[in-house]
Amino acid sequence: MRTKDYADVAIKPPFLFFGALVLGYVLTRWFPIGPGIASGNGLGLAVGLVFIVIGFAIAIFPARRFRKAGTSVVPGETSTVLVREGVYCLTRNPMYIGLILVYFGLCIVLTSVWMLLLLVPALVILHCGVVMREEDYLSWKFGDDYRRYMDQVPRWI
Repeated sequence: MRTKDYADVAIKPPFLFFGALVLGYVLTRWFPIGPGIASGNGLGLAVGLVFIVIGFAIAIFPARRFRKAGTSVVPGETSTVLVREGVYCLTRNPMYIGLILVYFGLCIVLTSVWMLLLLVPALVILHCGVVMREEDYLSWKFGDDYRRYMDQVPRWI
């Protein structure tokens, strides 16, 4: 039986992506693959910045909706309200999609093949260690209301 009123996530997503960036940087320095850190061209910089800006927008606006509803955006803290408005009508994880886009944009701007390769294990950890645990918690916390929401709105897109 559940005794914790929060999702017992394996890692906070910003730390996951920051750790992947740092590890990617170290691997790029020690075992270079491709052009190397920040050796991109103007087009790569522009495309990467577009991903970063869109990612931040996608991550920030849903976070503001959580705060307005009076519930925490931090995984591992108690959820008090089930937010289904705004972009949450389209996806159950817009903040994570935003973080993924920011990370991807940084990979392009920094021209790091290692960082890009590390996106795959980061996504697996995000899915298994965060999203699935949050869904389990929210199903326990909000019951049928959350399960109906899961049936109506896709996890990603």
